[in-house]
Amino acid sequence: TFQRQLQQSDCQNTLMKKVFDTHMLFLQINQSAAALKHVFAALRLFVGKFPSAFFQGQADLCGSLCYEILKCCNHRSRSTQMEASALLYFFMRKNFEFNKQKSIVRSHLQLIKAVSQLIADAGIGGSRFQHSLAIINNFANGDKQMKNVNFPAEVKDLTKRIRTVLMATAQMKEHEKDPEMLVDLQYSLANSYASTPELRRTWLESMAKIHARNGDLSEAAMCYIHIAALIAEYLKRRGKTNILKTSYSSVNITVE
Repeated sequence: TFQRQLQQSDCQNTLMKKVFDTHMLFLQINQSAAALKHVFAALRLFVGKFPSAFFQGQADLCGSLCYEILKCCNHRSRSTQMEASALLYFFMRKNFEFNKQKSIVRSHLQLIKAVSQLIADAGIGGSRFQHSLAIINNFANGDKQMKNVNFPAEVKDLTKRIRTVLMATAQMKEHEKDPEMLVDLQYSLANSYASTPELRRTWLESMAKIHARNGDLSEAAMCYIHIAALIAEYLKRRGKTNILKTSYSSVNITVE
């Protein structure tokens, strides 16, 4: 009934946000497995009808949906895991098609961010979540329509990166009482996302919190300086500012 209004401004409008938030409530409030099956079907229809709401403009809706679906991938019900994995695969495929079969950059970025958040919020990463990742890979390998494009390889790379984050986090948990080792692991993870500033920022913020908690205020300040440099360089490349006089890689500040 309100399709025209929902599609205004490339689906970046208040009504779309309200409809999306209503869909999300069904995932945020505990439901039966039978109810969730219908919720996932509704979301597939929603994403299919309004892909630009997720893959164009602001990434807020994409990030929120990725977060909630990943939570369901860790669900105790096998049927819900399967439904969530199928929806996530469908979502990535829609992203690939929306980008004219070039990449799934947005869903890749938002999924890795969501995993990073969920590790702290919900403790994902066990056998249930690993099972869901395997299901997604199986979907990619068995999708005959995608055999001759690089989509299956992109899905495989994404699930591999998710596992890398999970493994690194497990190592961090082992060394949680060794602040220096913990920060070293976080630094390595941040460096692995040097080409993805938003994720690098996420891990640098996490490092800053650890330093601040341990009373290492100068080290925490250094992390925030690196974050500021990342943002400044991004703004300069987008033509938003001319304040940056040096590249991020040359930031080198000594704290006396």
